[in-house]
Amino acid sequence: MAEQPVEAPAEPEDPVHTPPTADDPALQHVHHLTRLQPKVVIKRDLLPAVCVTSVVALLGLPLGWFWARLAPPQNVWVRENNRLEPVINESFHRLDDLMVFVAIGLGAGVVIGVGTWMLRERRGPVIMLAAALGALAAGYLAQKTGVGWADGFYAIHAAPKVDDVVAKAPLLESWWGLIAWPLGVALAYGCCAAWNGLDDLGRRLA
Repeated sequence: MAEQPVEAPAEPEDPVHTPPTADDPALQHVHHLTRLQPKVVIKRDLLPAVCVTSVVALLGLPLGWFWARLAPPQNVWVRENNRLEPVINESFHRLDDLMVFVAIGLGAGVVIGVGTWMLRERRGPVIMLAAALGALAAGYLAQKTGVGWADGFYAIHAAPKVDDVVAKAPLLESWWGLIAWPLGVALAYGCCAAWNGLDDLGRRLA
């Protein structure tokens, strides 16, 4: 009887890598995970936001006093009919007073922004807006009270004579300096958020 040739076993074919379809359960699971994005918390952060705004606004009182002590006065001559004439180059202090106020506002805004960022469980746009609003209120209080304190620090107790040189209290003749306060908060808080890089800004890790 003739021997029949033995066929060699067929080698397994390489599996064909086909792209996953929409019905693939693994793909649906991955798609479900990518849709889980942290949402902005509003209602739970409203009460802390009010507290942040109130506390930050109160910082304007000591900062107004600090500006009144730091801003330079303007030396003026007393002319006839109690007319005040600035000494040469002393009128530049009008701009100096505003720039000192802006510098204080930017510095305070950065400190407020970083301090608010430390409230890890409340991180988000609600608290940032509350801090910026509080900084704007703090700047308003600082400007109103600072000018009043400056008038008291440089008050003239005796009637000056003609050609006397007296120190005129610092003034803030523009309200544009208030922009520096919330701008410093937004800049500091935005830099912290960009450096953090997490979708929820680390709230769940608190």
